Amino acid sequence: MITFNALSEIPGDFGPSAVTIGKFDGVHAGHRAVIKRLRDAAAEDHLRSVVVTFDRHPLALLSPEKCPDALVGSDQKLDLLAETGVDATLLLTFDRDLSLVSPEDFVTSILVETLSARRVLVGHDFRFGHRGAGDVPLLIELGEKYGFRVEVIADVAPKDSRRVSSTWIRQLLSEGKVSDAAVLLGHSPSVRGVVVHGAKRGRELGYPTANLSPDSHGLIPADGVYAGWLKVGDNRYPAAISVGNNPTFDGVALKQVEAYVLDEDIDLYDQTVEVQFVERIRGMVAFTGIEPLIVQMGDDVERVRQLLS
Repeated sequence: MITFNALSEIPGDFGPSAVTIGKFDGVHAGHRAVIKRLRDAAAEDHLRSVVVTFDRHPLALLSPEKCPDALVGSDQKLDLLAETGVDATLLLTFDRDLSLVSPEDFVTSILVETLSARRVLVGHDFRFGHRGAGDVPLLIELGEKYGFRVEVIADVAPKDSRRVSSTWIRQLLSEGKVSDAAVLLGHSPSVRGVVVHGAKRGRELGYPTANLSPDSHGLIPADGVYAGWLKVGDNRYPAAISVGNNPTFDGVALKQVEAYVLDEDIDLYDQTVEVQFVERIRGMVAFTGIEPLIVQMGDDVERVRQLLS
């Protein structure tokens, strides 16, 4: 996949293309259905398939107090989009200038003049341009004016359920239901960050952990202990993952993510890793002392081993 970070990076002879536009937070099953149709449409008309997305949720600029937590960071989103097989992604910086662009100027500057769009695929609730003034009927009208065809993609919904959405996935993660979230995402929820030095209590207890930096990317699920995987480079290791403030000890920062890699002692300090959540084993509890904690940690590790085997 080719990644462009600005309109100026796109060659003048790029295209013609089939394009979809959206936040694509989490690149969940609904997004993947749109992208599959995008790729099919591109193949039908011998076009390049292009995803146009943004480096942040627009509300992060326009109304930060209303902005939901992102399911993934920009780098994670680009990796997930690359897995879909799309030809290119344009990652636009959502800044004040972009927020002020009128709907028609958005279409002409991005879809027409830069990407030479012939097909544009969007959801029924798609909005674009300053204050979200543009909607699907306007996009269809502009398509007739500038020579591209608009296709509206239906929502994806599990049988007898609501439509797949980033909001629903956030709710599941806030409840620790990572396996349910994975079904909607089409991949395991994850957090990516740099491994930093912690208090080394895990090593003292016989379970050394990789502690992720507080500025890691990805939505952290509810406090508790999880079975999952730690990925570093091309390697993936089974891991018991702790999320929370470890109430047995004082002075531990909230929402700390620690991963104990099973049967391996790896030096991961200063490396960027991805922690993937597969199943929640239990909630976070305070123990009366070190010995009960060690016993519980041993039980947690065995349950993780069984779940991932």
